Amino acid sequence: MKIEDFEKCIKYSFNNKELLKEALTHTSYAYENKVKSNERLEYLGDSILEFVISEYLFLEYTNLSEGEMTKVRANVVCEDSLFSIAQRHNFSDFLYLGNSEKHSQNSKKALMADSVEAVIAAIFLDSNLESAKKFIIENFKDIAEVASKNVGMKDYKTVLQEKLQINGEVKIQYDVIGEEGPDHDKTFIVEVSCDGKVLATGKGKNKKNAEMEAAKLALQKM
Repeated sequence: MKIEDFEKCIKYSFNNKELLKEALTHTSYAYENKVKSNERLEYLGDSILEFVISEYLFLEYTNLSEGEMTKVRANVVCEDSLFSIAQRHNFSDFLYLGNSEKHSQNSKKALMADSVEAVIAAIFLDSNLESAKKFIIENFKDIAEVASKNVGMKDYKTVLQEKLQINGEVKIQYDVIGEEGPDHDKTFIVEVSCDGKVLATGKGKNKKNAEMEAAKLALQKM
């Protein structure tokens, strides 16, 4: 695929195409072809990402404490989040990988996550911080939203358990009863039951959030 296709995916056109190529060059390819890898760009991109997300959380989530913002940032600036961005923009179609890496799937998740950080740095160097911010916020704001709700949320599962067991032990069970959406953007459907009786059904972008939502709805019905 052409590099222009990648630029369309990330909604940024590079003035310096060689900088973008470097950002997409894994160390395995760099070693085999005697060119620069994206490791240095990854280092810079990691710092830019952490700063931009820190500022974004500070300005947008005024209700969160310092500790809560730290927790949300950790959930946003992590390998899973970066990997999801790489999948969304089909990074795997554009990465320069060495022959050894092409035949190995062991580190695919990590190298794709690293390449997102490298691209962030490349955008910053090719243009300015505002351009890098635009890319980061457009791609990470939904992840931040989910993470902020999760960290600010009461532990509804614990509260539900305490209420249900007030008169003695009961069997509380959470079961995934369905999934919606594509693999890169799934929604899980979870059912909570007590001693075999269904109490509520919740949805979430991961199983933990779906369980929490189910517990919250069960509490509202009590």
